[in-house]
Amino acid sequence: MSNNSLFDVIGPIMVGPSSSHTAGAAKLGRLARQLVHGDIVEVRFTLYDSFARTYRGHGTGKALLGGVMGYDLDSEELKHAETIATFRGLKFSFEEGHKDGIHPNSVDIHLTEDNGKKTSLSGSSIGGGNVVITSINGIETRLQTNLPAIVTHHRDRVGILAEITKFLAEKKLNIAGMNLYRSAVGKDAYMVVEIDQTFDDAISQELRDLIDDIMDVFVIENR
Repeated sequence: MSNNSLFDVIGPIMVGPSSSHTAGAAKLGRLARQLVHGDIVEVRFTLYDSFARTYRGHGTGKALLGGVMGYDLDSEELKHAETIATFRGLKFSFEEGHKDGIHPNSVDIHLTEDNGKKTSLSGSSIGGGNVVITSINGIETRLQTNLPAIVTHHRDRVGILAEITKFLAEKKLNIAGMNLYRSAVGKDAYMVVEIDQTFDDAISQELRDLIDDIMDVFVIENR
């Protein structure tokens, strides 16, 4: 029996002509948005292969931009994302790039917050509105999930994963999956913990304040 969901076959409810070029693009934009806490003042998109060739005709650029602004996949605002962004004063740009060995529907998203902090996410739209995040701030990942998740940015050290999982267990949050990505031993790392239940931002704030060497915590809604 196949493990594919109905969405994998017919795609999600969305605005636009293509689940790969529109819904997946909007989801990548939303995921990037959820990796920042402040107001975004500038976003730069580098598009590759099929994304670069069709982002105007298939609305990929509008979908990416709308996702960064927080709009859902089925939001009518996606069609007017560039106008809305201009009205809000959000600077945006699109450029074409080239990389060997990547999925044809790939993009790098570079965000700048109002405090000057910069965040980058690379990812691919792999069909049916599904996406995979291939790097966060230059750290290689292979993140593909449709569940809510907590993302921690922390210093890699002995015991920190046990402290995080203990905290989540005490909050009665059931872990569905967990992946660790790090730049090097003892350096920056990201852990993505998929959770079966929904949770609020207060839990992520408490986690950040409680455990030493956690620099930041982000909540991925995945909706």
